[in-house]
Amino acid sequence: MAEQRYSGDLRGARFTSANLHEARFSGSDLSGVIMRGVDIAGADIDAPWLLEGGGGGTLLVNGVDVAPFVEAELNRRFPGRAERYASDPAGLAAAWAALQQGWEAALVRAAAMTEGTVDVSVDGEWSFAQTLRHLVMATDTWLRQAILQVDDAHHPIGQPDASYGSDSNDTATFSAEAPTYAAVLEVRAERVAMVRDYIAALTPELLDEPRANPHAPEHAETVRSCLQVILEEEWEHLRFALRDLDAIERGSEGGQQ
Repeated sequence: MAEQRYSGDLRGARFTSANLHEARFSGSDLSGVIMRGVDIAGADIDAPWLLEGGGGGTLLVNGVDVAPFVEAELNRRFPGRAERYASDPAGLAAAWAALQQGWEAALVRAAAMTEGTVDVSVDGEWSFAQTLRHLVMATDTWLRQAILQVDDAHHPIGQPDASYGSDSNDTATFSAEAPTYAAVLEVRAERVAMVRDYIAALTPELLDEPRANPHAPEHAETVRSCLQVILEEEWEHLRFALRDLDAIERGSEGGQQ
């Protein structure tokens, strides 16, 4: 059957005896959705902001709020993830160091895999290389643009979200051509060091200084909240990257490319 795509405002819609087997929801607002008497065997939900959703940070399955269990398990799998909301200079420095240990291990793993692995897209998601490019953009947006207020803050190697540029304040220009992986690693390493060095020089007073949200300047941020966004972006994309490396390895073991 040919793929069918649906978009638009379906708030309040009711699906009764509907067959949504293998349907895919991407970038969709499913907050507050109510499902009764449904078969969800094999369902795969990826919600990076699970505890911040429109349902008050809850995800009820058979009356049990499973969101705290999911968060606890992710923190167990990714040592240091629980510190992504650190609020003082020492805590932020430790959080960044733990995070980069995870990324260093991921880089070593990707390098040891079949040549070209870093450019493989799994199920239409960003490749490993594109993920690193997106983190360059995230650092440029939240450190260079928001915190440091640098003009022309974005490196062209960055990988923007599909929606980036829809806001009139988003004027960065990104390269339309895919750079070499070596170039990606070089710029990524520069950004990692940039964040590390900035955190090392922090003072408690600086953390409380106000900044404008780079995507919505009318909304206030602080230096602290901007750094926490970077940490959250890094942890979520590390999880995505490792998930996809796992899938690539399973495909290789099964004789698939």
